[in-house]
This record gives sequence, C-alpha cells and structure tokens, in this order.
Amino acid sequence: MNPVSITALIAAVLCNGLLAGTFFAFACSVVPGLRRVDDATYVTTFRAINRAVLNGLFMSVFLGAPVLAIIVAVLRPEGTSPPWLVAGAVCSVATFVITAAVNVPLNRDLEAARSDTAADLAEARLGFERRWNTAHLVRTLTSVGAAVSLAIAIVL
Repeated sequence: MNPVSITALIAAVLCNGLLAGTFFAFACSVVPGLRRVDDATYVTTFRAINRAVLNGLFMSVFLGAPVLAIIVAVLRPEGTSPPWLVAGAVCSVATFVITAAVNVPLNRDLEAARSDTAADLAEARLGFERRWNTAHLVRTLTSVGAAVSLAIAIVL
C-alpha cells in the first residue's frame, strides 16, 4: 500500500474515531447532566463549553475528519473497500454539515441571548436545548457511522 494512502487512512480513522468518541461522551454524560441543572447554570455552562471547544486541537480533528475521509475515498488505498470508504466520507461530511448548519448557529444564538433575568435565561435555554440536542444526537450517529465505515473499509 502507498505510504501516503496508508497514512491518510490511519489519520482518517483516528480523527473520525476521536470525533465520534467526543460526541458520544458528550451525549452520554454532559447532555444528561445539564438537563438536571437550572437555567442560569445551563446557559453559563454551555456558553463556557462552546468557548472552550474552539481550540486548535479540537478544530484540527473536527476539520481533519471530513477532509481526510474524502481524501481516502478518492485515493482508494489498495486492500480497502471503496464503498465503505465512500460511506465513511459521506457520514463524516454529514457530521460537519450538521454542526455548521445547526449546532454552530445555535451556539452563537445562545452566546448572544439576553441573560439578565430568570425569564431571559429560561427563554435562551428554551430556544436552544431541544434543537441543539437533536442535532447533536444526529451528528453523533453520523460521526460513529464515519468511524465504523472507515474501519470496516480496512478489514473487508
């Protein structure tokens, strides 16, 4: 197998696996935990998480996952299953699109929302939580689909 192809494939599996794990852990722990807190804690905490996630390490994995998945789908490394590579790339791109089209705009709306009163906090949470969690669940599934598909492409 070509060294460039194998390196891209390993990196694609790694980035998509890390992203799937991050989203899965968030869905299984942070989301249920935040569901149990009051509106002020919810908004303050989610704003802090949204700011913290904008770091070089996470962004390199988040942006690298779909780019690398597309690269390996195009390169089609020897000994891999092209349909599974394409499925991995499609799922990885879907994860990116869902995040960019739904989660990020909701994060920005939450950051900009008024939070001076209890009513403001309740309104901010109401306009955010359900839609964000739904999109997050879908992107968790697509990111897991990407990682699994890319891994299957190696063994089939």
